[in-house]
Amino acid sequence: MGQRCCAAVRVLVLQAAWALAGGQVRYSVPEEAKAGTVVGRLAQDLGLEAGEAEARRLRLVAQGRRASVEVSGASGALLVSSRLDREELCGKSVPCALRLEVLLERPLRVFHVQLEVTDINDNAPIFPAARKNLSIAEFTTLPGSRFPLEGASDADIGANAQLSYTLSPSEYFRIEEENSNSRSKSVFLVLMKPLDRETIPVHRLVLTASDGGRPSLTGTMELVISVLDVNDNAPQFNQSVYNVHLPEDALETTLVARVNATDPDLGIYGEMIYEIDSVVPPSATDLFSIDANTGEIRLTGPLDYEIVTLYDLHIKVTDKGTPPLPGHCKVVLEVLDVNDNAPEVWVTSLSVPVPEDASVGTVVALLSVSDRDSGANGRVRCWVWPASPFGLEATFAGSYSLVLREALDRERVSEYEVEVRAEDGGAPALRGRRGLRVAVSDVNDNAPAFAQAVYTVLARENNAAGAELARLWARDPDEAGNGRVSYSVWEGGVGGGWRPASSYVSVDAESGRLWALQPLDYEELQVLQFEVRAVDAGEPPLCGNATVQLFVLDENDNAPALLPPAGSAPEAGGVAGEAGEVAAAAAGSGSVSGTLWAWAAWGAPAGQVVAKIRAVDADSGYNAWLRYELWEPRGKGPFRVGLYSGEVSTARALEEADGPRQRLLIVVRDHGEPARSATATLSVSLVEAAEAALAAAAGSSSSRSAAGAELGAGAASAATNVWLVVAICAVSSLFLLAVVLYGASRWAPRAAVLSGPGPTTLVCASEVGSWSYSQRHSRSLCVADGAGKSDLMVFSPNFPPPPPGPAAKDTQPEPSALLDTVSGTALLASTLSLSLCPFSLIS
Repeated sequence: MGQRCCAAVRVLVLQAAWALAGGQVRYSVPEEAKAGTVVGRLAQDLGLEAGEAEARRLRLVAQGRRASVEVSGASGALLVSSRLDREELCGKSVPCALRLEVLLERPLRVFHVQLEVTDINDNAPIFPAARKNLSIAEFTTLPGSRFPLEGASDADIGANAQLSYTLSPSEYFRIEEENSNSRSKSVFLVLMKPLDRETIPVHRLVLTASDGGRPSLTGTMELVISVLDVNDNAPQFNQSVYNVHLPEDALETTLVARVNATDPDLGIYGEMIYEIDSVVPPSATDLFSIDANTGEIRLTGPLDYEIVTLYDLHIKVTDKGTPPLPGHCKVVLEVLDVNDNAPEVWVTSLSVPVPEDASVGTVVALLSVSDRDSGANGRVRCWVWPASPFGLEATFAGSYSLVLREALDRERVSEYEVEVRAEDGGAPALRGRRGLRVAVSDVNDNAPAFAQAVYTVLARENNAAGAELARLWARDPDEAGNGRVSYSVWEGGVGGGWRPASSYVSVDAESGRLWALQPLDYEELQVLQFEVRAVDAGEPPLCGNATVQLFVLDENDNAPALLPPAGSAPEAGGVAGEAGEVAAAAAGSGSVSGTLWAWAAWGAPAGQVVAKIRAVDADSGYNAWLRYELWEPRGKGPFRVGLYSGEVSTARALEEADGPRQRLLIVVRDHGEPARSATATLSVSLVEAAEAALAAAAGSSSSRSAAGAELGAGAASAATNVWLVVAICAVSSLFLLAVVLYGASRWAPRAAVLSGPGPTTLVCASEVGSWSYSQRHSRSLCVADGAGKSDLMVFSPNFPPPPPGPAAKDTQPEPSALLDTVSGTALLASTLSLSLCPFSLIS
């Protein structure tokens, strides 16, 4: 053992560094080297700096079997980690080279190291048996006769396995060695002189086998030679060596060889029995059988070229003489390789999942491919199936890298089932395969996208706070946090308003539910436009926007409101109101106004306009379309109200029988559902024509209610005759003045009419109606200087105009027609009040 240790200490250091062509490091180490023995400075030979081996995780990947070596993480040296037995690793193969793969990270690189394990003389020669029995007939066996012996075997190779034989001293026997073409050495025991059983019946000799190592190791076998008597002719084979070739896929019972021996003796001394004396290697003893009578040798088990390529069968034949005489020959069986091993694919490293933004050329896995067959049967080609973004790149003989050839998209394919296939060059070719599951990890490369770029939402006004208005949804095809979407209101423009959109609506961050923060009011806000933003939880976050147009639908939530009376009326009669508030739009079914005053002259013809009720509704469309009804007195009274114009006119000629005063209760209703209304009380005083004119003039310079009361009281107490004279004079004067003014008005230039773009429609000046539109712009229409008066309202409706046709009785008259229908009394009153023609337009 001391000599073995000394031999192990003589470690062969690095034999070759980088091979210029293949980039391979080769080392050599003797077998049985102690654990911790430095094989080579691997990190230094790979060109790594001090400490870089540990930082980049320099490590060893063994292929298929235990490597018995390791890489030191601190020094980067290749060390022996466990017992190295060349015979266990490679058997008789020369050279004994281990193929190792060394991995280096950041970036990932692979290096190939070839470690050659050199042989030391650590195995002594071994004989198949410790004792060998021989029988040799006396006298009949002539000097020079040779008896074959089973040679010893040595597990070592080269000079350590070259054996020489010596025999213990004997005057009768010697050892003779013979090299044959059977790749093994034959050993014979040679008789030097005849034996005499009576002198020495049994010879005991020691056969020693010595190998060529330094120091040499030996093995011994005892030879026990029994001296027999009588039978003097031994059987003889026609060949001393039989050479046979069989493929490794030969079936059981296949004939290996037929040996033939002859014996010149007669009778039972010439009858022979065949047997297999020994088989090399000894483990194959049960692999062959021989017919004792015919000498046919057949297979009794399978052959395997990858395990044993050569068999030596020692055949013995003996006759039936007394004593029996033997004959010997050897059958050398060489096994031929067939393609019976499919390629094997091993995954040595796998880096998954692969980010979908990985660059082309990224190494996904390292693979090792091998085939135990030899020659063309062991040449392998590899490919990836099915077609995928991955491909193979050969890095060294039998080593491949699975690399990325195309860009990945996890939203299209999230996982690949890749199969690496290998095929050898045999006929027929055999295939091996290895499946890989390559998962693709997600990156945030998709922004949330709404199903619609613009959402149109309709909501009725006066909705409840917290009511759901709509549901918005944005899709993000990414996964986990990259695809988790949160919603928020992004401030945009508010139609016509000044408050931000977030004061009206809110959106649930998780579900996208759009709900109202407060009741909406059509009169305050008709259209609300804003943007909803969807943001994912990726890093960095991506977002998408959608525009929401919220249209508020009008409800009939406003009652008609009476407008305050003008300073004077352009018609024949005057109108006055109380000093209190006269127009208030009350919630509920309607509102009640104060009392309005008007004067009418006795004898006024039917159709004479006495007063005009003016009202407005803050709603829109039909909810703002007003109609006027005379609630009291019912029946056939002296007055009537225009259904849509609000003008109070005489239904017939006024008579003294109608009394000095008429009280009218007028209801203003809209067309909403349910309808809302307001009421107005009109008190009409019936006086003489001159009194009516004076009352109208006095009312324009004093309080309307006080003047009306005094005028009514003075008219009742005045003397009829005096007033009759005054009235006749006044009427005559007024008639002349009216003619002059009428002529002047006909030839005087008219004032321009200001209006908005497009056609206009009259509302309160006729019986067509008085609804208003949501977007209002005030204009003034005048024919003379003076303060404005809202007797005419114009709007652009949001529905198609009615078909052309003759106007009904209560339709809209032209503005010029309205101005031209003023009577002489009315013109005088207008002149006195200096307020003739103010109007209000709504377009």
